[in-house]
Amino acid sequence: MGAILVAGCAPGGGGPVPPPVGEPELKIGLLVGAPTVRVGGDQDVTVLGPNAAVVPRAPTSRDWTLLPDKEAVVLVAPSGWRSSSLTEVTLVPTSPGTSLTVNERAYRGRISVVRDRTGLTVVNRVGLEAYLASVVSAEMGRRDSTDTEALAAQAVISRTFAIRNVGKRRLEGFDLYATVVDQVYGGVSAETSLSWRAVRETSGQILTHHGVPIDAFFFSTCGGRTADGTEVFPGAERDYLKSIRDEDANGQAYCSLSPRFRWREEWSGDELKSILLRTLPPVLNGAVPNLDKLKSVRVVQRTASDRVSRIAIDTGDREITVDGPAIRQVLRPTIEQPLRSNSFTLRSDGSSKGLVRLVAEGNGAGHGVGFCQWGAVGRARAGQGFAQILAAYFQETNLERIY
Repeated sequence: MGAILVAGCAPGGGGPVPPPVGEPELKIGLLVGAPTVRVGGDQDVTVLGPNAAVVPRAPTSRDWTLLPDKEAVVLVAPSGWRSSSLTEVTLVPTSPGTSLTVNERAYRGRISVVRDRTGLTVVNRVGLEAYLASVVSAEMGRRDSTDTEALAAQAVISRTFAIRNVGKRRLEGFDLYATVVDQVYGGVSAETSLSWRAVRETSGQILTHHGVPIDAFFFSTCGGRTADGTEVFPGAERDYLKSIRDEDANGQAYCSLSPRFRWREEWSGDELKSILLRTLPPVLNGAVPNLDKLKSVRVVQRTASDRVSRIAIDTGDREITVDGPAIRQVLRPTIEQPLRSNSFTLRSDGSSKGLVRLVAEGNGAGHGVGFCQWGAVGRARAGQGFAQILAAYFQETNLERIY
């Protein structure tokens, strides 16, 4: 295991603090293709056009509506005043420390709006630490003081993820999405005193491997064992992305308190056919299978961490195989919800007419690589500090302060 360099802790407490020297500003994509956007603030909002120039003759207002206009953006004030077409609009709080709202949700920092192919792209320009205060709680949920070290560990992970992925979405005009596509970011409403404490106590710290920010994968619940990186992501051959037994000295999984630690899903034959008719075509390059004589679904291959890496679907006419992460997308409990994890067993019940029922019994939630969020909570409640938690999930890494 590599050395873990532990930084000193700042006093706990809630609320934003002055940004550290060298703290980067992130561009977070809040909306893409929005037909209209409402932006406001508790006080008057300063409106800037291209090149940060004040929009001429713009009235004083706390509320603005932005609309797409051909290749540009138009500002509309409550009085009915309309701007000329602008290639970019940036809205800034008049008073430092106050927030802006986008469609009634509050955000720190500035808001920029540009025209995209189908509507408006809305970007929140915000300091990394303020961003993290929202992400930590949005990702970990509302926790209490017994979980502070788990929150601190998530703060380091999320900061590392952000630093590693700055510019990831540059072709879309920002760094990261505000959703599970990257990290969940809910603005001011998602912040808590405990999330701010976690951010302050770990200020500027990230995980590195040979001096480079790591690929900071994280997920909800491992079920007692994490996965190797390459079990899920073909290019993720990393010394620090190795499967571990995530259990205490008594063999109890640290994430056993998760509501998703054990689960069960069941489909009737007709329900499964309906799901598969919608989920299989993307796997089959658009071809729609004939499932009238669907006979069974079975596991045919597992990974080293005992996760399912291949299933076979017997349609009665042929056998279709589905591999890796696509399995969770195909075997959906509902069309909106992927299967919780790849750690499961299957039981098919059939008759002479075909499959009657399919039952999946599993454990855990998420891809299983890297940092187990509920495992971190269990470790924190067992007395482990955030550096010890991080060392368990990402071996051969260093905890470094970069600003």
